Amino acid sequence: MPKRLVVTVNTPYGRRGNNVKTVPDPIESRKGETMERTTERVCSLFEMMCAVPRPSRKEEKIRTRLIEWATDRGWETRVDPAGNLLIRVPATAGCEAAPVVVLQGHMDMVCEKRAGSTHNFDTDPIRTRVDGEWLTAVDTTLGADNGIALALALSIGEDETIRRPPLELLFTVDEESGLTGATQLASDLLSGSVLINLDSEDDGRFTVGCAGGVNVVMQMPIDSAAAPAHAGSDQRVTAWRVAVSGLTGGHSGVDIHTGRANALGVLALLLKPIAADPGFHLSAISGGNAHNAIPREASAEFVLPAGLSSSVVSQIATTTQQLQHAFRATDPNLAIEAEPLPGPRSVARSTPGSDAAPTYWSHTRSRALVELLSRLPNGPSSWSTIVPDLVETSANLALVRVDAGHVTILVSLRGSDPDRLQAAARDVTAVAEQEGASVSREAAYPGWKPDPSSDVLQRALRVYRNRFQAEAVVEVVHAGLECGVIGAKYPHMQMVSLGPTIVGPHSPDERLHLPSVGRVRQLLVDLLEDYCR
Repeated sequence: MPKRLVVTVNTPYGRRGNNVKTVPDPIESRKGETMERTTERVCSLFEMMCAVPRPSRKEEKIRTRLIEWATDRGWETRVDPAGNLLIRVPATAGCEAAPVVVLQGHMDMVCEKRAGSTHNFDTDPIRTRVDGEWLTAVDTTLGADNGIALALALSIGEDETIRRPPLELLFTVDEESGLTGATQLASDLLSGSVLINLDSEDDGRFTVGCAGGVNVVMQMPIDSAAAPAHAGSDQRVTAWRVAVSGLTGGHSGVDIHTGRANALGVLALLLKPIAADPGFHLSAISGGNAHNAIPREASAEFVLPAGLSSSVVSQIATTTQQLQHAFRATDPNLAIEAEPLPGPRSVARSTPGSDAAPTYWSHTRSRALVELLSRLPNGPSSWSTIVPDLVETSANLALVRVDAGHVTILVSLRGSDPDRLQAAARDVTAVAEQEGASVSREAAYPGWKPDPSSDVLQRALRVYRNRFQAEAVVEVVHAGLECGVIGAKYPHMQMVSLGPTIVGPHSPDERLHLPSVGRVRQLLVDLLEDYCR
């Protein structure tokens, strides 16, 4: 019987450890042909999701497609004021009296692409390709987070050969950019007493708790000035562009403990010694795309006295070597480019690479921004004393962009302890205000307190054991799941989160493990049948 490697933990909670053992591959414990057919059907439905653009806050097209698909099958649909979609699927014969079960996922996806890609997430379909046992996308995020949940739920709903209770398929909006769909979920939409969230990303692991979070948004005004060489000074200046690229990135919750480089943090490290010179004037800076993704790229443009050119080149080269050595394991493709630009007008842009009219920032404001980026927290700040190996509080320096008249900086905070999470937010606020930025808090969401004795979890563990002759792992994750928000609105709802294996979510390296899709679908079938007994 084929073997596979799995990672075990010494506790029912926490992320995986380093003990490795071999166990029988579950997919070999049953007839592979049937599972292969169902996997193909789920993947066919997932391709339907990939054909429809679905960025966060732009889910109209995918929602319309899902409503059409459900209506063709005679299913009832309802859309709440937030845009969340509910599809009611009748029970199969003999299961009408079973409790209503909610299968839940979100319609939106993180939109990240590789440098140089011309993909338009508003209009273009996601192009997929198979690489052995993995499904991935061409130069973009795949969107298996969380399109595969929609495909799994639809495949269960359309299958009349299984015994299943009445189903409510809940597909939410805007999970990736603020959980607003779950936050604004109508309190009278659901009738189910059990919710199975399909947004977990590791086959064989059941999630029963998650962190809460909040985004701290800072704005620093830009005091524009004429180019230094145009302000009565006879000192020659040289324009520079510094760019950080090639980083691994990843999810700002579940990957925050890995020690991966943050492009904005790297950029701040490069700029800080340069910014001390009074001739340093920023003209552009940007990096990051989403609060829940570790930034992979960042860049800045600035001017310095021409006499410092050789020093800048030497300093950046030395720092680059140090960084590439420090992050050689986590970010082997880290690249830093520093190049002089061909004149004052070429650097005076609010967005690097644009052709806007020249605008330089004062040295005071330029240095304050670099200092702020250098001081902001990034990575884990505390670890749980209750759940081994679980990050308790963390920060992700997620985004910097230039808007009209100001720079916006966003730090995403997560935490399982509400008091420590609030303390972290106060610390970020204090740093920002010291550097002259105004601060607001956005998109706060609650955590999900674990209940290891819940009936749905005990059923899932038993079903998994019977099907695969192995024990599933129960865990709490350092990420925001909609379960926490939905649970606050439906406090009597029993919940568990599970899903197929997805590696590299929120980055163009995202890939879906195809054999795990079949295993998770079979687990769902067995679990739903268990409610019909």
